[in-house]
Amino acid sequence: MASVPSLASTLQQQLADALTAALPDAGTADPLLRRSDRADFQANGILALAKKLKGNPRELAGQVTAALPAGELIKDIEVSGPGFLNITLADRTIVETLAARAADGEGRLGVPLRPEAGKTVVDYAQPNVAKEMHVGHLRSAVIGDAMVNILEFTGEDVVRRHHIGDWGTQFGMLIQYLIEHPGALKHEGGATDGEAAMSTLNRVYKASRALFDSDEEFKARSRDRVVALQAGDPETLELWQGFVDESKIYFHSVFDKLDMEVRDPDIVGESGYNDMLEETCRILEETGVAVRSEGALCVFFDDVKGPDGNKVPLIVKKTNGGYGYAATDLSAIRNRVQDLKADTLVYVVDARQSLHFKMVFETARRAGWLNEDVKAVQLAFGTVLGKDGKPFKTREGETVRLEDLLDEAVSRATAVVREKAEKVGLSEDEIVENGRYVGVGAVKYADLSTSAVRDYKFDLDQMVSLNGDTSVYLQYAYARIQSILRKAGDAVPAAHPELELAPAERALGLHLDQFGEVLADVAAGYEPHKLAAYLYQLASHLTTFYDQCQVLSADNAPEVVENRLFLVDLTARTLHRGMALLGIRTPERL
Repeated sequence: MASVPSLASTLQQQLADALTAALPDAGTADPLLRRSDRADFQANGILALAKKLKGNPRELAGQVTAALPAGELIKDIEVSGPGFLNITLADRTIVETLAARAADGEGRLGVPLRPEAGKTVVDYAQPNVAKEMHVGHLRSAVIGDAMVNILEFTGEDVVRRHHIGDWGTQFGMLIQYLIEHPGALKHEGGATDGEAAMSTLNRVYKASRALFDSDEEFKARSRDRVVALQAGDPETLELWQGFVDESKIYFHSVFDKLDMEVRDPDIVGESGYNDMLEETCRILEETGVAVRSEGALCVFFDDVKGPDGNKVPLIVKKTNGGYGYAATDLSAIRNRVQDLKADTLVYVVDARQSLHFKMVFETARRAGWLNEDVKAVQLAFGTVLGKDGKPFKTREGETVRLEDLLDEAVSRATAVVREKAEKVGLSEDEIVENGRYVGVGAVKYADLSTSAVRDYKFDLDQMVSLNGDTSVYLQYAYARIQSILRKAGDAVPAAHPELELAPAERALGLHLDQFGEVLADVAAGYEPHKLAAYLYQLASHLTTFYDQCQVLSADNAPEVVENRLFLVDLTARTLHRGMALLGIRTPERL
């Protein structure tokens, strides 16, 4: 793999070396380099150094400038204001660096692997067995999938975990109903698709719930069945497995609609930690991390109090001997740290569960399972809102089914694609395929372009718009480049470092060079919205470039055409790679 240092990192190093050479008394100094509208970059670190050394900042800036090595990196440097350095890079260096990125045969565009990469477990996309997935499941799936892609691309060893809700008291009711109504899980006509699976599960759930609420004897038998399930009774476990398998058929159908891969080995639900629960509780009690309180095993925290001012505990084991969610979550941490050997645990979970995870993580730290070498992070996300700013519901006030939402998005997007299909010459199959990619991409991008912790409004009309910060705008930018490349005839993309760059070419080139730095930042902070913002800015730079720099004009010299084809081709490859990391497809024609 050909790793290519960014222009900013190369310039940063040269400035740091110049600071040390010119001002040895300053020690290690940061030039505080940033992008600037006055030049390509501005270095602001000298002002702070001048105060520290009690010197004249403009004089110090001159000394640093004189200490910079002669070479092809910098075209112009000027001292501005109280010692700021305005730096313009050489056109040749910009093009040569981009050419090195384009030459990376592994499709990484010269993006280096992070030196600090380790092993991370990402816990995301956590539906519940025997229940429909709704709009509330969207964000964990979409954000988690994007972070897995990005972390893997930057070199992290990632273990996916889908902590599905597949255990608990409701299964006593469901299994008992199945025992008394054999064959209830069979599909009418023998269908095995996701919709049929969910229809069957819904029917069984509603029937068993109605019986549970109306028949005290059935309720008692259901409670006994929970005990049998927890005790590992073979018949009960076999029927429970039937519900899990039926639900997986449904899960996979929804994730397929989301254009997202979920693999069976990665689905380790609550039940996967059953054998560890008692030992987890024993360790916590023996080490004094957890104590008995009114018959329950609890962990207390000085800063977690209820409205009455009393401490609110994390209940690990209930008074009746049952295990709370905390016991399962703590056992999962033990498994991921001790067995999977992970050094980072990332939980893509609703922000409303932040207090629970704060208490769980602190308990794990007290127990020694989390420490300086092993950390846990909640990638908390906000709520999906309707246009009215309230939690997204149907007109009847019910939670929106995720399948319905995706179907509607694809339907709207297909209509948008169909409007332009004749002009582009798309076949019906291409219209259907692109409609799916645009619709699902619109939903994902709307989610990912918002900082995860914030709520966002679900507005399909805006999501499938060709204008503004939408995935369709980015997909269209990519498709437009492909159209140009098809029309180029014998002209091929080729870098020409000897050419002088127009302002729009420079801006596009400098932004392209930031791709690796952005990915490193996104991976370090678990902030996929920063990648979405980068890609939108890239498409915006491309639009300005189109307006100011014709690519295939007959008035252009052949080398200008080739260089501009090179710039748009690298832009397309960067858009394609970036969108793929977000889990979004880029159609060749749109």
